Amino acid sequence: MKLNQVTVGCLDYDQSLTFYQRLGLTQIVDAPPRYARFETPTGETFSIHKVERIGAASTIIYFECDDLDTKVADLQSAGIAFDTAPTDQSWGWREAQLRDPAGNDICLFYGGDNRRFPPWRITQSTMEKGNEK
Repeated sequence: MKLNQVTVGCLDYDQSLTFYQRLGLTQIVDAPPRYARFETPTGETFSIHKVERIGAASTIIYFECDDLDTKVADLQSAGIAFDTAPTDQSWGWREAQLRDPAGNDICLFYGGDNRRFPPWRITQSTMEKGNEK
């Protein structure tokens, strides 16, 4: 497993978007007012998602697994309970959901190229057009 994606809750989408852009992250997905994904210079991804309050279920830790189904089966054999079995998602990932002992959400997934290069990835020309508005 490789840690390469963390999603945190945000109360104000625009304020959070500006904050993480100012930190130097490159925005690669824009789905206002609920979701944005960023990329670090070395390719890890970080996301924000709109929540009503910060607390339980506002942070999701993602671990990418090259062979998700085998990994989930192995973990289940070791006594780890999953909330959802590996399932294909509309955004091109295959995901399985579970929680750690404290109740934190964990997602094991396989995203392949769709993690960093989804079909709806923002291009430089898209960003420039958005700034013209």
